[in-house]
Amino acid sequence: MRAPATMNLSAQNQQQVPHTPRQHERFRVQEFVRWGDIDQAGIICYGAYVRFFEIAETEFFRAIGLPYSILFDRFDFWLPRVQLHFEFHRPALLDDLLEVETWVGRVGRTSLRFEFCVRNLGGEITAEGYEIVVAINRRSFQPIGVPEELLAALAPYRADLGT
Repeated sequence: MRAPATMNLSAQNQQQVPHTPRQHERFRVQEFVRWGDIDQAGIICYGAYVRFFEIAETEFFRAIGLPYSILFDRFDFWLPRVQLHFEFHRPALLDDLLEVETWVGRVGRTSLRFEFCVRNLGGEITAEGYEIVVAINRRSFQPIGVPEELLAALAPYRADLGT
């Protein structure tokens, strides 16, 4: 089960808008820059991008049919972040509506690398980055292989599979 690849969480009614696929699918979600996201200069604070990445990641898993409320119990694992990287290109301001794209850049035996690209409505990139999460057993906290069912659900969004 695959949901359309765009969600706007900030609209009164959540709406999903399909997009044209590229080499691989990219999931998109829109979110406003909020008061708590900005610094004294009135621009988005670098740390606020963690929130935007988390929203995109959470909604991405929901869109592929594995919301966190199901994902962790079904596979009896956690996906802690072990690496987070940002590159900032231009400021975003209070009430700017940003679109966050996410896709799977690489799959390792026990890890997933999620790529993120944040754009303003003019299409300009405000920030890019990635995170690496590792599949670990919930009791032992030891790394485990990424479950095949999860890999199958991620397949349309995997850049490492090519076309």
